[in-house]
Parts: sequence; C-alpha cells; structure tokens
Amino acid sequence: MKRFALALLSLLALPASAHHGVAGIGAAALRGPGAPLEAATSTVLPEGRALAYFKLDDARFKTYDPAAPEADRSRFTMLGLGYGFTPWFSAYAFVPHHEKRDESGGQNSRGVADVSLLGQVGFKYDQGFRLIPANESLDDLDDWHFSLFAGGTLPTGDANRRLGDGSIDPGKSPGFGKPSRLFGLSASRMLGDRLTFSGEASILRFSEFTYDDGQRMRFGDESRFNLALAYRAFTDPERKFRLDPVLELQYLGLGRDQENGAGASATGGRIVYALPGVRIYWQDMSFALGVKKPVWTRLNESAGQQGAEGKENWRLIFSASLLF
Repeated sequence: MKRFALALLSLLALPASAHHGVAGIGAAALRGPGAPLEAATSTVLPEGRALAYFKLDDARFKTYDPAAPEADRSRFTMLGLGYGFTPWFSAYAFVPHHEKRDESGGQNSRGVADVSLLGQVGFKYDQGFRLIPANESLDDLDDWHFSLFAGGTLPTGDANRRLGDGSIDPGKSPGFGKPSRLFGLSASRMLGDRLTFSGEASILRFSEFTYDDGQRMRFGDESRFNLALAYRAFTDPERKFRLDPVLELQYLGLGRDQENGAGASATGGRIVYALPGVRIYWQDMSFALGVKKPVWTRLNESAGQQGAEGKENWRLIFSASLLF
C-alpha cells in the first residue's frame, strides 16, 4: 500500500480511494436521487449551504510469509468542509490522516497527510446542456445530471518522515512532496421513482520528488471508473428518515511507479472492487457503511505486491456528513 491520495467530493447525502481514501457526492432527501457509498455523483451543494464530512477507510491485507513482517493494516481518516458558492459551483477542502501498520517487527507510520482542494461544476441535460438552476422540481431531478471536478493536493504532509529505523519509505510517507492533480467527470440519473444510477471517471497524476536521502520517486497515475446503483427501499417522512441499499463496482488502474528515473518493480496493475452497503439519511445528516473487496485483479508483479491495492482481505468504508 502506498500513499493516501486526495479526497474527491463529499456532500449533501453523502462521500474517490483506493490507494487512499476517497469521498463521493450524493443528495440528501426523502425523495429524489440516491448516492453511492464512495464514488462521486453529480449533485452540487445548495447555494449558501455548507457541508461537514468525515470518512474512515480501514483496510486489512492478506499476509503470506510467516517469517517476515508484512503490511497488515492501513487506516485512513478524513475531515472535510464544502461550500456551495452558486447553485452550480461547490468547493471542498479535506484534511486526511493515515496510519499504516506492519506485523510485529515491522515499521509503522502515521501522520497528517497532504491537504486536498477540489472544485465541482454541476450541469444537466434538458433539451440541451445547462448549468444547475437555483431550484429544481422532482421532475427536473429525472434529467441526466453531470459534474466536472478538478483539484489536487498541496505538499503539507511530511514527505521526508523517517521510520523507526531511520529510513524513508515513500510509500509510507504522509506527504507526496509536490502537488498532485485530479480531473474527473460524473453522471447520474434516476431510473424510475426509486433507483438511481451513478457513474464516475477520473485520473490522478503525481510529480517526481527527491527525498532527503537522495532517492527520487514519481508515483504512477491512477485512473478510476466507477458505477453504482442506489435503491430507495424505506422512507419514514415523519422522522425524515430514508434507507438505501447501494451496490458499487469500482475499477482502479495503477500506473507503474518511477523510481530514480526507471520503472519500479512490484508496482502498478488493474483492480475491480465490489462495494455493497447501505446509506441512511436522517434530518440533514447522511451515513454510509459498506465492505469493499477486490473481485478481479491483474497486478504487474502480483507475487511481490503484498500490502498494495488488490491484496486486501477487505476494506471497511464509513462516512458521515452534515449539511448546514
């Protein structure tokens, strides 16, 4: 497992990670569209409203060699704040923290990671493409909705953090050393009164950084393509409560890391994850809980990639948000 990448979006209903913990977008309402557990959808925040967000991504890894300490567990947490500047533009800031543990005798790391910033523009298709208006009826919510988002991380984490033995392991450092860049597109639509489809495609790019011990590292690009279905199964209008079962399929393509100008072995590959779970809406809050497992992998050097994406036993995903 390498680094903690930036947060995508996070929202009204609440949620982009794989390497590292991602938030997604949703819509909190007793009626109207549902939201994925982790991937982004196309809902922007209401103008003049703010969103507070928390996410936990707890990964447990398969281990293979009883004679050597191996990566055992990674825990990523994230705090975020979003604001709707217009009916069609929202901005977010996220502060992540990560903890990576080896089996007994290994080297553990923990610390605040790089701050993430992200902007999102929402638009819809209704006899042509147009920006999201200030107020939409339930009929309007039946239209295709889209968003474009872009952002990245700032090098606020300590990329040169040394482990207990005095070494620097870029894969366990809290920071990347240089900014990263994220670009993405999401689409969503209600399929009838209860079912919502969401799709997301994004790419995350890194820059080469030279560490204090002289090693140079450029982490491989990360490409994502996610699909999700959310079903409005139960609603209690009196208590303003709603429960949606959700199923996501997530594709993650990892480019090979570049170490000292050359491709690093035992890095990169392709993974498909399944993420079933539930999302609960209550008042102006939303909670999501799911278990994420790799269902298909094609890692470049699978035998040497213990502790990397695709080698999890499972990941527990939990998020909570408050719109105010």
